[in-house]
This record gives sequence, structure tokens and C-alpha cells, in this order.
Amino acid sequence: MRILVTNDDGYSARGLRSLVRLLRPFGDLTIVSPKNAQSGMSMAVTMGYKPIAVKHIEDLPGEDWWYLDGTPASCVKFGIDNIFYPQKPDLVVSGINHGNNAATATLYSGTIGATMEGAVNGIPAVGVSLDTFDENADFSAVEKLFPDILRKLLASFNPRKGAFYNVNFPYLAPEDIKGIRPARVGYAHWEKEYVAYGPEFLAARGHQQSFAARAYADTKQPDEELYVMAGDFVSEPDNYPDADHLLMEQGYITITPQNIYNTDLEEMKRLCDII
Repeated sequence: MRILVTNDDGYSARGLRSLVRLLRPFGDLTIVSPKNAQSGMSMAVTMGYKPIAVKHIEDLPGEDWWYLDGTPASCVKFGIDNIFYPQKPDLVVSGINHGNNAATATLYSGTIGATMEGAVNGIPAVGVSLDTFDENADFSAVEKLFPDILRKLLASFNPRKGAFYNVNFPYLAPEDIKGIRPARVGYAHWEKEYVAYGPEFLAARGHQQSFAARAYADTKQPDEELYVMAGDFVSEPDNYPDADHLLMEQGYITITPQNIYNTDLEEMKRLCDII
């Protein structure tokens, strides 16, 4: 099996290295990852004739490493168009993301945007995330449990056009995870999203700088102020019990089947009746 691997935290992220380790038994890996952190890019692509820096890092037995100074979706495009062409990879896997991609986060996620790019090209695609922003996170639960999840998905992958899977792990030890549940995208939003970034923020949140924050903090101009998107996550009251973020909070791994072709069929039917 030929697998195209990417992420949105950058090619040096520990989550990507963890994903590569667990995928090695599945086949030959081609890793095309962003040069720097590209969280929140969804399916954005680098375009407008803007030159994109690309580097072939190393070629190992069964493992080919590249980085691209662009978005996660651009990484998948480059892999398909410039490395695999005229063939295609058999699978796209994006992750392991630092932070969950449940509920509304799915709409913004660069991890899931890369997965959707695979689906656009008719390639089976899976995104996987871990519910922690800790740069030194323990990925052992994903490394232990995700391979069996992936085998089951590959054995009967959804044949519907545009389909992909979004897998979210709670940040728990393997023995503390309650199980695996199919889930729907939950209803949620963020409030008071932008807060001042600095020592007080870091002390209050109890964590170190993220990949992206460190990069931007190092380039701050004297007359600029830094803010970070770190608002309050609010779960909405009309969620179904199988909402992904609710099940994950209860200690379950969630598998959310999604599709890039997201026409609201109920609304389409209503429009046909009134127009």
C-alpha cells in the first residue's frame, strides 16, 4: 500500500513522527508536511502564482520525507501531482494533530482540510487527532489503538463519493479509554476568542508556547501587540447524545464519517416546494 502522510503542525511535530511509526507496517510512506505550523487552514491552498518552497528531506527504505512551505491541503496536492503522478496514493492519513478536531473545529482544521483534499481526489482518507495541545504529549494510546481502527476502516471503506473519516482520541492512557464510538459532528462554538498573548496568558493556561505561537513571537515588531485564538469552547444545548465532542469528553475514541459534498438535502427539498 502506498500512503501519503501529512499534518498541520509541521514536519518536525512529534505527532507526525508518531503517526509515521504506527503506519510503517501498512506500506510505503510518502510524507509531505508543512514546513511550519499551519493550524486552522482548513482546505486553503497556496495559489495566485505565489512560489512555494519545497525540500526533499530524506529518502529511507519505504519512507520518503518532504516538506512544503504551504498549507496542509497544498501538501496533499503536491504529493498527488508531483510525487505520485501519474499514479495516486492508496490512502491519505493526516495527523496526529495536537488538539482535537471535534465539533466545529472540523470546519477550521488544517488536519481535516488535508484529509478532505484526499477525498476530493477520490482517495480513501483519514484524519486523526489527540485532545491535547501539549507539545510533549504522550501519543502511546494512538499508537496502540489506531492501527486496529485503521484496519477496520480499510476493510470496508465507505465507497460514497467524497467520504472521509475523522478520528479523535481523548487524552487518556490506553487502559482508561472506554471504547470506540461512531459519532456525528457536534454543535459548539467559541466565545471571547482572541486574548492577549504573553506571560500572563501562559501562566494562566499552564502550558508553554505552541509551535505557531513561538514562530510569530520571534518575529514580533516593537509596535505590534500579540493576540492568540484561545477562547472559551461552548457546547450548544441541542446536541445529540452521539455528538463527537460529548463522547470524547466521556472517554471514548470517536470516528466521525464525513463528506465533502455537504448539500443540505432537507433544505433543498424545502426550496423545491417554495421556488
